[in-house]
Amino acid sequence: MRFATPCVFAAALTLALPAFAQAPASPYSTTKVADNVYQFRAGGYLSMFVVSPEGVIVADPIGFADPKAPAAYLAEIRKITQAPVKYVIYSHHHYDHASGGKVFKDQGAVFVAHHNAHRRLAALRNPDVVMPDMVVEDSGSTIQLGGMRVDLLWVGNNHSDNTLVMLLPKERVLYAVDWLPIQAIMYRDMPDGHVPDWFAGIDRVLAMDWDRMIPGHPGPGGRLGSKEDVRAVRDYLTDVSNAAKQLAAEKKCLNDEAMRAVKLPKYENWGGYGAYLFGNVERFCEYWARGV
Repeated sequence: MRFATPCVFAAALTLALPAFAQAPASPYSTTKVADNVYQFRAGGYLSMFVVSPEGVIVADPIGFADPKAPAAYLAEIRKITQAPVKYVIYSHHHYDHASGGKVFKDQGAVFVAHHNAHRRLAALRNPDVVMPDMVVEDSGSTIQLGGMRVDLLWVGNNHSDNTLVMLLPKERVLYAVDWLPIQAIMYRDMPDGHVPDWFAGIDRVLAMDWDRMIPGHPGPGGRLGSKEDVRAVRDYLTDVSNAAKQLAAEKKCLNDEAMRAVKLPKYENWGGYGAYLFGNVERFCEYWARGV
């Protein structure tokens, strides 16, 4: 709105407020998910940490979008425990989740990632990403610390070829980043994404015993995810895939106008629908039309 008089009045009123007026909300927050299990939020990113008397297990440092976030992350941990940070686990190698771990490395933490993530990071040598010290093979691994157990599971290629999901079997909590969003469209043309492998991974996750999922980005209202949300992701990807398969059969996958004409009203209220549906259709068109 560009009505001059009210805006000027509002600005003057703001300047006249006393010094004790409410300060802007912090972009950082911590929420308890279960006993000894916490969710850390930095703006539009979420991570998880697990507390025990013997030390802390931290997931992604999420320092790419906000370089101050890792230090804030550690400060939030210190509000709960003074135990040392023993492990940092990368969900996958993409920088927006893996950057900024030095603050935890300085605490003596051991960094853990899938072996494909180690290979990718070794080739890229990004100075903002701490190289993993330990690798997880395709068969998976388990970290047990002070009575807490975190299973590190590779369920196949999806958002990358090195994505780990982190399962806390006792607490029935799952941490899964980027490839199982809560009521949101996949980013752009699903860069580094692997189809149709994605579907098999979803089925493996649905077969696991868990009740609540911490995603890599906040869902509607900041709520945690459920198996129903994961089923909805599978349904969405199936619908996009079927639409793209039809376009490929009609030789229309090289036609931007035809791809943009695809509408899936069932999901129009999901995050990113207007911005990213075209890219999602394009990615599946690449698969069905060119085998890519």
